[in-house]
This record gives sequence, C-alpha cells and structure tokens, in this order.
Amino acid sequence: MLRLAIAFLVIALIAGVLGFGGIAGASVGIAKIVFMIFIVLFVIGAIAHFMRKA
Repeated sequence: MLRLAIAFLVIALIAGVLGFGGIAGASVGIAKIVFMIFIVLFVIGAIAHFMRKA
C-alpha cells in the first residue's frame, strides 16, 4: 500500500516537472488517499497486535 502511494507521488512529481498539471494534481490526490488508508490500516493492525499480546 505504501509502495502504491510512493508510486503515485513519483508520477505526480514527473508530471509536474513536464508541465502536466492536471495529471500531477490527480496523482497527488490519489497518493494522499492511498497514504491515509495505509495509516488507518497500520494503526488498526498495531492496536490488534497489542491487544492480542495482552
């Protein structure tokens, strides 16, 4: 999941450098959404891991 967010961020950076503003904006938006999903799943997984140990 994190690799996907980084991939979209790299696509956004390359598109921004080449002047494709619409594609860069869309890629940044997708990268933000995927990264937030990753963070939420990571926190849920960490909580579940600590609850299982206790």
